[in-house]
Amino acid sequence: MPEVSRFYGIVIRMFFREHGPPHFHAEYSGQQAVVGIEDLTVLRGRLPPRGWES
Repeated sequence: MPEVSRFYGIVIRMFFREHGPPHFHAEYSGQQAVVGIEDLTVLRGRLPPRGWES
């Protein structure tokens, strides 16, 4: 799966011909989520909270 971005340990990937709705895959700390592009709603999975946030 092509990697689009990598920042703060989060990896963002997208498929060119994947099913709708338009979304991206995010991976952080070994967990994965599928996030809708239109409204940034988590469609599937979850990510852990950021460790550096107080």
